[in-house]
Amino acid sequence: MKTESILHLDLDTFFVSCERLIDSKLLKRPLLVGGIGDRGVVAACSYETRKFGVHSGMSMKLARQLCPEATVIKGDSSTYTKHSQLVTEIIKERVPVFEKASIDEFYADLTGMDKFFGTYKFATELRNTIIKETGLPISFGLSSNKIVSKVATGEAKPNNQMRVDTGLEKQFLAPLSIQKIPSVGTKTYQTLRNLGITKVHIVQEMPLEMMVSALGKHGQTIWRRANGIDRPPLIPFHERKSISTERTFTKDTTNMVQLRTTITAMAENLAYQLRRADKLTACIAVRIRYSDFQTYSKQIKIPYTSADHILIPKIIELFERLYERRLLIRLVGVKFSDIVTGNYQINLFDDTEEMLSLYHAMDHIRKKYGEKSIMRATSMGAKTIGRFHNPFSGEPPIVLAHRKQ
Repeated sequence: MKTESILHLDLDTFFVSCERLIDSKLLKRPLLVGGIGDRGVVAACSYETRKFGVHSGMSMKLARQLCPEATVIKGDSSTYTKHSQLVTEIIKERVPVFEKASIDEFYADLTGMDKFFGTYKFATELRNTIIKETGLPISFGLSSNKIVSKVATGEAKPNNQMRVDTGLEKQFLAPLSIQKIPSVGTKTYQTLRNLGITKVHIVQEMPLEMMVSALGKHGQTIWRRANGIDRPPLIPFHERKSISTERTFTKDTTNMVQLRTTITAMAENLAYQLRRADKLTACIAVRIRYSDFQTYSKQIKIPYTSADHILIPKIIELFERLYERRLLIRLVGVKFSDIVTGNYQINLFDDTEEMLSLYHAMDHIRKKYGEKSIMRATSMGAKTIGRFHNPFSGEPPIVLAHRKQ
């Protein structure tokens, strides 16, 4: 059986590193990036701030109290998107199959490369190329599966690399905190602590049935990951690049209220589809078809986001720029493309904890009671705005489900 070699690459303190590229005076100084107001949120923090207990996601007010000497920068998401795309292009040129897990995180399948080059040597040269051509620090982990490689990257940081040889996965993981296992969040860790489980080796010594009894199906995932045998598939970067929806009106219209309502509802729905699948878009487009069947579209590049309060105004602006002929409209459509995996869901440089909480609450209601259970007032009244299923489930769209694939 062929031994897999999976590489995990992670740009170190990505937002902070980008800011230091722009201004070298920030090197080795404690730095916070995020919302600059007291109600803002820390999007990223330098290693110098972490010894004070600062971490991403905490309120900026608390972070400033913990580390008053830190420099605070609002940040520019378009700058970070540009640097992310530079790294993506370098990897794309050199690796046949890779996954862009987020704006600053990548996986690459190097299986079989040992025959020709050597996977560790290749990974080292790839990392050095990224550092040389972008100026950004990056770490990597290399092993037989995505989970162990990701943990190895975390252990290698900052700006370093680590290989875990095949057969040594369990030994490598054993002494680590159970918190190092991906998918062990705060609540799960607290549950495990209450059971006396703090280290990975304790899970390794437990029967699978005991973990399933304590945590259900999630317990099985944690047990497999703790034993270094969980092998989630690598999702190629090109697999799903866009989602879209459109509506053909039963009667051609120039009713601007109706048109804006429909487009707003479309954008809101697609933004939710991104968030629930932990996806981000960097390109949005609007399409219209007039009553004479002439079809036009406009698109713009934007910083990665999945927040409807950012996407909807841009979609409306695109529509107003596109709708020039003032003829009856037969069809409107909205499309999000350049999609990657990532959970920088909100513009952390502009928004507050309240905004983050609002999105979490709205999405929770949608998941529990259905996607139409809560919507913006500006979306109400829209009919047949598009599909209400998960476009990232791997299943064909409903309209194509009956066809032979």
